[in-house]
Amino acid sequence: MEFTHFNQQGRARMVDVSEKEDTQRVAVARGSVYMKKETFVKVKEGRVEKGDVLAVAQVAGIMAGKKTSSLIPMCHPLMLTGLDLSFKFDDENHKIDVEARVKTTGKTGVEMEALTAVSVACLTIYDMCKANDKEMVISDIHLYRKTGGKSGDFVRREGLPWQK
Repeated sequence: MEFTHFNQQGRARMVDVSEKEDTQRVAVARGSVYMKKETFVKVKEGRVEKGDVLAVAQVAGIMAGKKTSSLIPMCHPLMLTGLDLSFKFDDENHKIDVEARVKTTGKTGVEMEALTAVSVACLTIYDMCKANDKEMVISDIHLYRKTGGKSGDFVRREGLPWQK
């Protein structure tokens, strides 16, 4: 396999995608924030002192997804056609699952935008709740699935060795 992000001098470069076809592309990324039960209940009931945690995390995730190329050096700036985040409360494990779904029509995929959106949404949940719980854990950030592009569709397999 050839590394595409290096020029002839071995220095970093942004890959030239001008010859690639425009295709519809979708990426879904997921992550989780584990917290103390008391913090979890406060978030769920909307009683966190700083305000509506999930509303702020929603906007932060969208903003981050749109700014991915400014954060990740070799990412192409993309015209996103859609970006949405959803949150699910897991009462048993006192965690909030976060999912970002990003869409575009273009020459390169939106996996990094989805991963960035989830990461920043999780970080925002932490920031909004840290006064109550500094022991929160952000984990399991991963690409769940993607469609479009030369490499085709991808769906993350369950049961990988490190998932035990």
